[in-house]
Amino acid sequence: MYVCICARVRECELRAVIRCGARDEEEVGDACGAGTGCGSCLDRIDDLIAEETGTDTLAA
Repeated sequence: MYVCICARVRECELRAVIRCGARDEEEVGDACGAGTGCGSCLDRIDDLIAEETGTDTLAA
């Protein structure tokens, strides 16, 4: 399933990027381009970061 339509990035790709060390929206964008277009996927990216890292990205 696509999470970022603008950059054509799928959920499995985002999870892999996060597992390789991306810890915020900027790092994800640098790694795969997700979240750098219209921005409608940023909430989902934050959710995936929280799921994969076991953290709450809104607590910062």
